[in-house]
Amino acid sequence: MSGGEGQEAAGGAAPEGASRIALSAAATELLRLLRDQHGPLMFHQSGGCCDGSAPMCYQAGEFRTGSSDVLLARLTVEGVPEPVGFWMSADQFARWRHTHLTVDVVPGRGSGFSLEAPEGVRFLIRSRLLTEEERAGLDG
Repeated sequence: MSGGEGQEAAGGAAPEGASRIALSAAATELLRLLRDQHGPLMFHQSGGCCDGSAPMCYQAGEFRTGSSDVLLARLTVEGVPEPVGFWMSADQFARWRHTHLTVDVVPGRGSGFSLEAPEGVRFLIRSRLLTEEERAGLDG
């Protein structure tokens, strides 16, 4: 898969090659740009309606996570010196546990405080169901 792949955090250690989340090439490129502009980064996906269901990118630590959040992965991004944490609300993770997520970028400006907004693009999630093998490896 192009872009970075996650080191598994939710559901225990993932077998080699299995992950819940990955980055498209466009997301990888945008994260390098945002890292150069803002320093270390993180994602949070709240599961709210409308833009609240889109992944929001913040400076690392700018969004406070707590016991109602799950660290889905620490994404390795080529050209970015530190991993990019991807957090999701626990309620949403409970519903999406069976999916593989790919962070992608599309033209247009979403609302909210995500760092990519001034670039005229927004992050979004593309999803597919995990295979039986992936699910067994991630949940086992």
